[in-house]
Amino acid sequence: MTAERIRDMRVTYVAGALVERDLAATPLEQFGRWFADAVASERVVEPNAMVLSTAGPKGPSSRTVLCKGVDGAGFRLFTNLVSRKARALAADPACALLFGWHDMERQVGVRGVAEPLSRDEVRDYFVTRPYGSRIGAWASEQSSVVDGRETLEAREREMRDRFPDTGSVGDVPLPDSWGGFVVRPVEVEFWQGRPSRLHDRLVFVRPAGAEGPGWLDDATDWVVERRAP
Repeated sequence: MTAERIRDMRVTYVAGALVERDLAATPLEQFGRWFADAVASERVVEPNAMVLSTAGPKGPSSRTVLCKGVDGAGFRLFTNLVSRKARALAADPACALLFGWHDMERQVGVRGVAEPLSRDEVRDYFVTRPYGSRIGAWASEQSSVVDGRETLEAREREMRDRFPDTGSVGDVPLPDSWGGFVVRPVEVEFWQGRPSRLHDRLVFVRPAGAEGPGWLDDATDWVVERRAP
């Protein structure tokens, strides 16, 4: 593919609109509506996939992670605590999330602050993971350099021998190096593609003078802005 062909690639967005009268009263309710649409469409692969952007000591970085819960407090994710993203969040908890539901011509963007989850909450989620995923949490020192695929697979075999699959949720203990975060929002943007690049952007923001994150399920914590596309 030539650079010219990339330049000329365009899509006209005609799937829908987002106007103020149709917007839910809270960011949580509006997110729930759109998430349900994404799941029901059966066109969106992993609708809970989101891009997490951080600005750690070595500069900005983005990666796709899975949202594993959302409630009034914010959006939850889990990770190895020695990973680049976890170290970046520890150094600077300000971060951004982006749900890109391209097949529906929609995006949800979040700016917020990441707060560590308690060990009890991390453990409650960890035991719901499949056996292989729990073993993977032990086998991979995420973001570290490995000398080949064979090394990683050998480490996995070692962990499977150490923690055999008994069918019990307790057969693989929670590693000390594994944890999670909740991203507490200060802004939530709902973006709907429209023709002629005149997209709809309705944004829940904190009222003037408000400090810190807001609660996603509390309408009084937010005002709505329409922003130019």
